[in-house]
Amino acid sequence: MPPKKPVVEKKALLGRPSNNLKIGIVGLPNVGKSSFFNVLSKTDLGKAANFPYATINPEEARIMVPDARFDWLVEAYKPASRVPAALTCIDIAGLTAGASTGAGLGNAFLSHVRAVDGIFQVVRAFDDADVTHVEGDVNPIRDMEIIQTELRLKDIEWVEKAVENLRKTSRSLGSNSLADKAKKEELAITERVLAVIQEEGKDVRKVEWNNKEIDVINGLMLLTAKPVTYLVNLSERDFIRKKNKWLPKIKAWIDENNPGDPLIPFSVALEERLAPLDDQERKEEEERIGATSSLPKIITAGYSSLELIRYFTCGPDEVRAWTIRNGTKAPQAAGVIHSDFENKFVCGEIMSFEDLREHGSEAAVKAAGKVRQQGKPYVMVDGDIAYWKAGQ
Repeated sequence: MPPKKPVVEKKALLGRPSNNLKIGIVGLPNVGKSSFFNVLSKTDLGKAANFPYATINPEEARIMVPDARFDWLVEAYKPASRVPAALTCIDIAGLTAGASTGAGLGNAFLSHVRAVDGIFQVVRAFDDADVTHVEGDVNPIRDMEIIQTELRLKDIEWVEKAVENLRKTSRSLGSNSLADKAKKEELAITERVLAVIQEEGKDVRKVEWNNKEIDVINGLMLLTAKPVTYLVNLSERDFIRKKNKWLPKIKAWIDENNPGDPLIPFSVALEERLAPLDDQERKEEEERIGATSSLPKIITAGYSSLELIRYFTCGPDEVRAWTIRNGTKAPQAAGVIHSDFENKFVCGEIMSFEDLREHGSEAAVKAAGKVRQQGKPYVMVDGDIAYWKAGQ
């Protein structure tokens, strides 16, 4: 008999096991968060004002995720209905130094951060005498350190409480039962998490964890386990000329403290000016100034940071993008449409978007032998086009 293939354990993901994930806009007061939320959501829900705590209750909007593949499919099928992928975005009030101990409205704001799955951290790198800064002057490095410190301090507080509770219950545990061993292991993992944040000074998301550890960490719902995309808000002039004295320093700070995190420069002032224009006017203005809107890049980066991908269902009635987490298997992907598709899953007929675009039609893809029947073990790939078959 041939040797059995080793079973490769699927890598668990930090964060909630959900396809309906949310990203929160975080930063100090008066850095452009609510104005950014307004241009992103094409609304005026965000309370943009020249004083701290203009936003108290978080606002929420679903933002359409730009995707050239989806646009191509709509053009090809000309469906009656079109539903692109969406990213749920939350405008969270400004955090200040001392937020972790309740300064300002810190406890409430940090609970709003805890409720989201990823972070757009808006960093102010523009000077404007008419827009006050809560710390007195513009210094994005100090601002990023304040946010990082407050998130870590709150995590330390939460994990210390978790360790204390686990130690209390573990005193009476034996060493024989599996449940007792699991509880002791949970305590050891939680103590390790505390050491990472408190002693090593690292965010939880910047450490390699195994699946058992990730399972415990996800139960703690930590702030520093959430992915961060840094958005540097420049003046329109600096953004167009692609120069700002703070950008190299911000990049160096991220490389030293949180290597690998995306950094996207943008200009709220420019986005606000482009927002009311129609598509043709916007294109002409972007050509005139030699710069384009950063919103598509920001939305796509936020979606990817949450480990989200999409697959498509296509037909004359509807072209739709379905959001799933990276690593989702076919039955669970089908279940996003309806639970019956998962529970009574038979198989999926899958073709790649690239094959459809290359051959031009479903019939041509089938004739080329590029339509695959996939069963329960199949892991979905971003851009798959799927037709599900389910039992009665």
